Amino acid sequence: MADQRTAPGLGELLKELAEGSGELIRQEVALVRLEAAQLVRGAGTGAVMLAAGGVVALVGALCLLAGLILLAGDQWLKDNYWLAAAIVTLIAGAATGFYAWRGARRLAPAHLAPNETVRTLKEDVEWLKRQRT
Repeated sequence: MADQRTAPGLGELLKELAEGSGELIRQEVALVRLEAAQLVRGAGTGAVMLAAGGVVALVGALCLLAGLILLAGDQWLKDNYWLAAAIVTLIAGAATGFYAWRGARRLAPAHLAPNETVRTLKEDVEWLKRQRT
């Protein structure tokens, strides 16, 4: 006697497809969550390392400034360390002001606009208008 297997009907096939698709979507969502969590952890670790490097650089810069004050006070200003500290502070303040001014200019709304994109969008609108007429 021949083995007679009945082929699944269209309804069963659609049901299996729906169940399989749902499971696939759930697995993809789980993968996205896992990858996002890993990315966030990596970004957090990177931010901590960057902050630690910034602190070490700041300590180094402060040591350099203290050395400059001691050098200027001892060698050039005849033990007037207060004057050396004032001069180094003025120079550091001027540099800070300069960088703050430049940074503020770069953060101005005019510099943050996507000018090239706006220009090309305007060209696209003009092109579409010409195509319509």
